[in-house]
Amino acid sequence: MNTRPEMVHQTREFESQTPIQRMAKVEEMAGPALFLASDASSFCTGVDLVVDGGFVCW
Repeated sequence: MNTRPEMVHQTREFESQTPIQRMAKVEEMAGPALFLASDASSFCTGVDLVVDGGFVCW
């Protein structure tokens, strides 16, 4: 994650606008990526797998 001082405000703003109220952990992003790279997703075509902590539901 970007740790520049000017990013603190942007990060807090984003966190306040998601239902989960925090940024994703690395493990939370790796799981969906591994799924899409695996045979388990072989029948998934043309799909958006949104991993955003509920941001788009607002």
